[in-house]
Amino acid sequence: MTGILGKAPFWLDPDDPDTRFPDVGFALTEPDGLLAIGGDLSVARLLEAYRQGIFPWYGQGQPILWWSPDPRLILFPDELRVSRSLRKTLRRGRFEVTLDADFTSVISACAAPRAGEDGTWITRAMQAAYIRLHESGHAHSVECRLDGELVGGLYGVSIGRVFFGESMFARTSDASKVAFVWLVRQLQRWDFHLVDCQVHTGHLASLGARDIPRQEFSRMLADSCRLSPPPAWVFDDDLDAS
Repeated sequence: MTGILGKAPFWLDPDDPDTRFPDVGFALTEPDGLLAIGGDLSVARLLEAYRQGIFPWYGQGQPILWWSPDPRLILFPDELRVSRSLRKTLRRGRFEVTLDADFTSVISACAAPRAGEDGTWITRAMQAAYIRLHESGHAHSVECRLDGELVGGLYGVSIGRVFFGESMFARTSDASKVAFVWLVRQLQRWDFHLVDCQVHTGHLASLGARDIPRQEFSRMLADSCRLSPPPAWVFDDDLDAS
């Protein structure tokens, strides 16, 4: 993200919580989706952002940067694609998968530096902000354990019938994919309309995610975020992810 500061079309005053985001149509095309700089990571601010299809992403030592890329990678739950090898893994039942059992450990694991990367965008401030979202009932985690050890998982934000995926990690093969498949199977039960995957990755595309225009994504959010959330964030007893 070096060299992008100062180019965003809008500044959010961190001392004025009433400052609103501009329309996402004002986001830059280079770098793709940069919309605003500044503001804060309060629960109210983050929820306002997600409802409009905006998310924070910035490096250590930078001000908060807000993004709304075009196109947007999303997964329609009914379009989940499970490969033959992954289906075999799911049927073996080697992993124990849970919801909201250890949000703090999941986000901490997601924040750990990856091979070939310097540092992490999930700073301590970001971790604290999403833990507050979790404590307020808006952010959720999926844990994947093998022999009692946390080996994979993911976290994100849920508003209405939309899940906004933020990050995932895996310490053993297929662990993050197993967590994702279990989550999407449950979201299907709850009649969720979409899973926001933010930007294109081969990993998520292999699971059925696809790019759609930002304008179409915004229209979907306007309807889906208004719907009632599920009554409790737990897996159905009879859920079969395979």
